Amino acid sequence: MEFTLLYWLQGLHAPWLDQVMAALTFLGNAGWFWIVLGAVLFCARKTRAWGLAVLLSLLAGFLLGNCLLKPLVGRQRPCWIDPGIALLVANPADFSFPSGHTLAGFEAAVSIFLYHKGWGSAALLLAGLIGFSRLYLFVHFPTDVLAGALLGTGIALAVHRLMEMAGRKDFGSEAK
Repeated sequence: MEFTLLYWLQGLHAPWLDQVMAALTFLGNAGWFWIVLGAVLFCARKTRAWGLAVLLSLLAGFLLGNCLLKPLVGRQRPCWIDPGIALLVANPADFSFPSGHTLAGFEAAVSIFLYHKGWGSAALLLAGLIGFSRLYLFVHFPTDVLAGALLGTGIALAVHRLMEMAGRKDFGSEAK
């Protein structure tokens, strides 16, 4: 059933859309965009808590998603199962479940959203587009992306709650 959606998405390909999707996926590679964003937010006193939440969420997600779940589940990627689809990006070497691009995006975006709805909404849109790009590019199944979004959201909520419990809601200023 998941292949049905992935094959349907292959029919949407157009040169301009291929470039957009490859660029979106690039932003999610190794979480670099979200790591840089978290570091920048951490450097400014006003957004220090946001940055800390983003960076802690990314660390937790890397350990849980990439180091534990991917090898434990060991799910093959759609591009490995059907190598007849020409890839627009390098063939990933790690397992498929959960989508690390989507996981990192939702960890960061939800973390930001919990502090600032406007910026967080923009980040959520970007995270969703990055997740969609993984389907369009035929490197993830829909359930990989869904799992990444749900797990990323859960991790961000847990980190936020732990920071509140630690009295660091306004990290960098006096705790209330």
